[in-house]
Amino acid sequence: MAAVLGLIVGVIIGIFVRPDIPIFLQPYLPIMVVAALDALLGAGRAYFERSFSDRVFVISFISNVLTATLLVLLGNQLGVGAQLQTAVIVVLGIRIFSNVSTIRRFIFKG
Repeated sequence: MAAVLGLIVGVIIGIFVRPDIPIFLQPYLPIMVVAALDALLGAGRAYFERSFSDRVFVISFISNVLTATLLVLLGNQLGVGAQLQTAVIVVLGIRIFSNVSTIRRFIFKG
């Protein structure tokens, strides 16, 4: 419950404060958000499967965001940033839809 409350408070603060994102981070922000959504929905799936662990969630959240961002950074350094960014979005999108469908099955099953 504390995590959900923290998420709600964080979103509200983000809406009203409107933080400035540094220029060098702006190309990576969409990837970070999609990776974070993947981790959040994976945590929701684990909750319904009764295998949720807060430690695993935190490690998954941080590693997802860092790995996706570093992959896109590497792609930018190699000159294929757009293609690698698309690949990361596709892979994370597939995982997000898979997690959402599993959560939906748990909710409407019983």
